Amino acid sequence: LINSLKSSVQTIGEEQIQNPYTELLVLKGHQDIVRFLVQIDDCRFASAGDDGIIFLWNAQTGEKLFELYGHTHKITAIAPFSSSDASEEQTHLILTASADRTVIVWDCTSGRQVQKVSCFHSTVKCLTVLQRLDVWLSGGSDLCVWNRKLDLLCKTSHLTDAGISALVELPRNCVAAAVGKELIIFRLITSNDGSEGWNILEVKRLVDHQDNILSLVSVNDLTFATGSHVGELIVWDALDWTKQASECNFWDSSDHPDVQPEIKLSQSRNETSVQHLTSDEECVFAAVGKGIYVYNLQMKRVIACQRTAHDSSVLHIEKLPNRQLISCSEDGSVRIWELREKQQLPAEPVPTGFFNMWGFGRANRQASQAAKKMQENTPMYFLELVGDLIGHSSAVQMFLYFGELGLATCSADHLIILWKDGERESRLRSLTLFQKLAQNGDLQIRF
Repeated sequence: LINSLKSSVQTIGEEQIQNPYTELLVLKGHQDIVRFLVQIDDCRFASAGDDGIIFLWNAQTGEKLFELYGHTHKITAIAPFSSSDASEEQTHLILTASADRTVIVWDCTSGRQVQKVSCFHSTVKCLTVLQRLDVWLSGGSDLCVWNRKLDLLCKTSHLTDAGISALVELPRNCVAAAVGKELIIFRLITSNDGSEGWNILEVKRLVDHQDNILSLVSVNDLTFATGSHVGELIVWDALDWTKQASECNFWDSSDHPDVQPEIKLSQSRNETSVQHLTSDEECVFAAVGKGIYVYNLQMKRVIACQRTAHDSSVLHIEKLPNRQLISCSEDGSVRIWELREKQQLPAEPVPTGFFNMWGFGRANRQASQAAKKMQENTPMYFLELVGDLIGHSSAVQMFLYFGELGLATCSADHLIILWKDGERESRLRSLTLFQKLAQNGDLQIRF
């Protein structure tokens, strides 16, 4: 059984033509698991984790800019909070919450602690900035609303001992909070007395999930999605909070005749949990157990998947601008996938454990039902493995994509790795050398 599971994970050889990340910088400093990376601007990011220290880094050079000390326990949430008042130039702040029951605001330019709040009754598990309203929310055993000066504007009564595990901003001054298996919709309203006060009202509880909600993502102004521990994906209307669609048989191998039946017997609940969701305008990308699934919002169905994308649970997934996906896993690997359209060929059996997928046809509206049926049965999209980034020795928690500056990954091995485009870095070094020679007069430039 172990062998059959192992062999179903796709591998890639030495020749990784489409993988640009051939150079890496290892960033050391953390003393424990690095769980969070957050982008500050085009070339800076912060890292935080179980050692309670926050580091600020330059994404181009890998230079450590600041070490921020102030928390005594592990970091539980982090969020960037930028301001751009007309009177002042943009200031970049970050908020960090810790198991020491404090939240600290840091100035990214000076590396200084701006302010600290330590009036929480429990650990803050999530932070969300509502940029438009210039307030931020902290979620724990209750939901609190704060202004930039860290004044508490309002809070809910104690919700539950489990606390809020995730928050997402919705239209019309609303937020959705994941509390166990429930989704609670809150609305922020301004006080009637004309002061700058706010009130927060619970407006609806959605109880469609059968188990704890692990992931929550905003798709666009009209839609958001949630994923649970037992593999349910629900797509919601962001305005009236009704259920638009749901998928809860990701893991049901009876739908997939090419999956060996004994694998189904070995599955635990963890192998079906939705660890992370991300989206673009067309699709929701779900990390479910060891697999990656692409769910098309318009068609309300899974259009491509890799059931065993990694050897262990997939912890984080992101869509890149170029039809590529990146995933990272508890097994220490980081993989690049490309969503490809399969050529229209007569339906053929798929090799066991290779590409395991559903597909759909882009059928013309006038096409006959028979043609539609045939196209629906033909796999039309698949995820091809185009790169494997081997560098971490333990679970890769998450990553940040910096475009041409590359990729930053963080891990339980206490390290952060900056993955660089080898060709680009080589060109930059040549250019720098050329400029130095020209400055020193060692290079005669003739026009």
